[in-house]
Amino acid sequence: MVIAIDPGRDKCGFVVMSKNGEIFFQNVIETIKFDITVKELAKIFEIENIILGDGTTSDSAKKKIMSILPNIKIEVINEKHTTEMARKLYWEKKPPRGWRKLLPTSMQVPPEPVDDIVAEILAKRFLRIED
Repeated sequence: MVIAIDPGRDKCGFVVMSKNGEIFFQNVIETIKFDITVKELAKIFEIENIILGDGTTSDSAKKKIMSILPNIKIEVINEKHTTEMARKLYWEKKPPRGWRKLLPTSMQVPPEPVDDIVAEILAKRFLRIED
């Protein structure tokens, strides 16, 4: 099992995924709850690696994780194009309804954060799982 995290200043995307791509937890949480979320997920699941996106706050996130869980391997993954990919995947998971069906999804912004879907993409990159 891996935890993948898209760390951010205000919010972070989290996913817990098995090596075969099964998702056991996926959510967007406030960054202020980062520490407790990492601890809880590591306690609940048998985590082998923690995957971090290499964005702006990845260094501070990595330091926090190392202080909380010093024995778990941390991998920093390139998050290039993950937001665009996450928006596309969002619409695949939650197809537009109502008036939104009339507009191409490429012209729409999802009505909720996609940080957790970015974390899913990071986990799949690390595990080399193709969609």
